[in-house]
Amino acid sequence: MKLLSTADRPRRVSQSRQWMFAALAVASLAALITTAATANGGDSRTPYAIGLWGDLPYSATQANIGVPNLIADMNSQKLVFTAHDGDLKSGSSECTDAVYTQGLTYLNSLNGAAIFTPGDNDWTDCDRTQGYNSLAQLDKERALFFSTPYSLGQKPMKQEVQQTPLCLGVKGPVPCVENRRWTLHGVTYATLNIQGSCNNLCDVAPDPNEYAARNAADIQWLKDTFAEAAARNSAGVMLISQADPGFDQSDASRAPLRDPKTLAETDGQPDGFQEFLLALRDQVVAFRKPVAYVHGDSHYFRIDKPFLDASGQRLENFTRVETFGDHQENGNNDVHWLKVNVDARTREVFSYQEQIVPGNRVAVPPPQ
Repeated sequence: MKLLSTADRPRRVSQSRQWMFAALAVASLAALITTAATANGGDSRTPYAIGLWGDLPYSATQANIGVPNLIADMNSQKLVFTAHDGDLKSGSSECTDAVYTQGLTYLNSLNGAAIFTPGDNDWTDCDRTQGYNSLAQLDKERALFFSTPYSLGQKPMKQEVQQTPLCLGVKGPVPCVENRRWTLHGVTYATLNIQGSCNNLCDVAPDPNEYAARNAADIQWLKDTFAEAAARNSAGVMLISQADPGFDQSDASRAPLRDPKTLAETDGQPDGFQEFLLALRDQVVAFRKPVAYVHGDSHYFRIDKPFLDASGQRLENFTRVETFGDHQENGNNDVHWLKVNVDARTREVFSYQEQIVPGNRVAVPPPQ
């Protein structure tokens, strides 16, 4: 073995250090790039958890006790974001400014990012009370909850915001700023302003013009979301809206009845959902990967697969997720939330854990 001379040693050691420093610099740069990509919704595909809730609060008991208990329970767990799928109050109560500011306070008290999409009780149903106008109330929500491209919550998250096609406000066409999209660790999410009460085609003051503009925007946002998911090679898609559109003939007490093959409503009511559902079905079939459709509206917690193709075959990659919702006749009964574990590396991507808030148990108190 050749021994290094005294003259050779410093030069060789110096070269070794140079290579080491260069390697460290490359590793540091790679780490910075990875961190930046993750912070911007990058595709690191690490697992995480989110929380889903909605149709709350509907009473003073829920507002003062039930929802604070629910928020504390969500804050006790490590959730990247939470999403409220609409209805900050009951449909028959007055649409006061306090309703919206209270909702904003709830959402901003959540530890992570907080997502919100409007519900019919928040604006379309405001026409039921003299002196209120549904479009004026939606304008208020857009200004209060959707004035920036960031979510709400203690750790706001930047989102894509729909700019076209335009929806309607009191003064005419406006961007549908409530429709949002974001991709996180290999999964693409979007909110869509889709409403109960026939999607604003029935109830006290139906508005076909408002519906037509917003429905066109929702369908385009849906298509854009799946295009984005395909471009990013996302492992799954989750859509969050308020309305239960109905999917078949089995749910007359909770949702519109419709032919599961044609998706046409069969109960004689104005159909504010068929066109959207047909577009959704096409996108789900073409995407092939898991799709979760989250909604509230009918106040019945369930996770099922009610969507069929035009020949009557069940769409295996589609899951309907309905969050817990108000039953104010029972106080805080059903003031709970759903935890979703998201892992883009797994086959089904989404797994679900109902979270029964101990302080809100009514029929069967928690064990001592």
